[in-house]
Amino acid sequence: MDSAAQDFQPRTFSIKLWPPSENTRLMLVERMTKNLCTESIFSKRYGLLGKEEAHENAKRIEEECFMSADEHFKQEPDGDGSSAVQLYAKETSKMMLEVLKRGPRATVVPEAPEVDTPGQPADTVFDISGGKRAFIEADEAKELLSPLSKPGSSYKRICFSNRSFGIGAANVAAPILESIKNQLTEVDISDFVAGRPEDEALDVMRIFSKALEGSVLRYLNISDNALGEKGVRAFSDLLKSQESLEELYVMNDGISEEAAKALSELIPCTENLKVLHFHNNMTGDEGAMYIAEMVKRSPNIESFRCSATRIGSEGGVALAESLGTCTRLKKLDLRDNLFGVEAGIALSKTLPKLPDLVELYISDLNLENKGTIAIVSALKQSAPHLEVLELAGNEINAKAAPELAECLTVTQSLKKLTLAENELKDDGAVIIAKSLEDGHTGLKELDVSTNMLQRVGARCFAQAITNKPGFVKLNINGNFISDEGIDEVKKILKDGKNSLDVLGPLDENEPEGEPDDEEEEEDAEDDNDELDSKLQNLKVEPDDELM
Repeated sequence: MDSAAQDFQPRTFSIKLWPPSENTRLMLVERMTKNLCTESIFSKRYGLLGKEEAHENAKRIEEECFMSADEHFKQEPDGDGSSAVQLYAKETSKMMLEVLKRGPRATVVPEAPEVDTPGQPADTVFDISGGKRAFIEADEAKELLSPLSKPGSSYKRICFSNRSFGIGAANVAAPILESIKNQLTEVDISDFVAGRPEDEALDVMRIFSKALEGSVLRYLNISDNALGEKGVRAFSDLLKSQESLEELYVMNDGISEEAAKALSELIPCTENLKVLHFHNNMTGDEGAMYIAEMVKRSPNIESFRCSATRIGSEGGVALAESLGTCTRLKKLDLRDNLFGVEAGIALSKTLPKLPDLVELYISDLNLENKGTIAIVSALKQSAPHLEVLELAGNEINAKAAPELAECLTVTQSLKKLTLAENELKDDGAVIIAKSLEDGHTGLKELDVSTNMLQRVGARCFAQAITNKPGFVKLNINGNFISDEGIDEVKKILKDGKNSLDVLGPLDENEPEGEPDDEEEEEDAEDDNDELDSKLQNLKVEPDDELM
């Protein structure tokens, strides 16, 4: 046998299986959350967890199991992490089973045990929102709400969401609520009349409203009750007595112009409001005028949400101008309205007055290039702390890219950037990606899906994020990236500090697709118009050689 062959030793490769990437950990939490709040043989026996409770448990389980497995990994003899992964999976499954068998948290959070020594009562929560939505009648209400009527109870926060109260149940609840209303600070009666006839639902609202009248609340949630103007006015007694509200949620409530007017009239004082959320209503331009009036009277708002409310240009302008009084605003969500360019420009004039802005959600507002350029130019000068910027679905193309890139260059605190469903193409992608390459060490998510990107644009965005520590997700789905381009993106990510785990799904990418030529056709039309103009003024000068 050849000596060289005898000396040959096969190469061994070491693959590290631990630790999992941050993206993998987040995905595990999401998967556990889904499993914990999905009907199963366990939920039929022990009860179904609500989504919020499921997420809390999933997050806790993952963190505890990760710490345990990581400690084990440090003591592994082989060092490849395989046994740590097995422990991580095994302990996760075991703890999930324990949570499922325990069922949803008790109807009430146990009060602090009585002690002889004087002390402040515990800040306890009474929450009946867990499990399936259920109709509550008088007998069940009497049993369900009995802990609230015990002498010495110290409940300050109540949540009746996800239970549908009838007249009988409301009449049982009323004296109980009236007896404890002076100690309540937070009331959640969202989604508490679902499936009831309108007349009954309105009567239930009036009963609850009268019982809670005069309570000094900091938090009130009346969302998901299909209120309309009648429903808002059914809560008159409660609303008119509130002068210290800090958080008000009126989402998915059928808030029309008349309902918005009623809200504006009924709440006597909004000066202390820090959170005001109106998501998913039928407000329109006329209703927006009344909401704008409320906003003007609320200088301390830190989080304002008025997304999916059918507000057009006129209402958008009024709302944008009213926000100028909210100089402490940190989170602004106006997504999914019909603002258009004019309202976008109005918003750009307000942004310099909001120096503490951290999150800005302005997707699907029909801003186009002109409105977008106005907004990002304002942000460039006035949003040093911006962490989230969502501009999806605004018909932005490469012409707006230079101004957008300038804004991104100076907003170094960004953690999440969403530019999906626009028309950037490769020309815009190259410019924007370049602005993200340097700095932006805190960037975790970049969504440029559905932007007519091809090979070059995809590569540029991959290059921009590949070495950013802690980066979690790059979404380039829904584009026209060739197979070769996808391979190049994967290689860039493999060669950088991040791994392929950060690359989102590519199931809607079209490798054979081609961007349309609408932009080129528009440019051609502009060129033709210019040519026609020149031809109209053209004079034919005689040639000297022909004279």
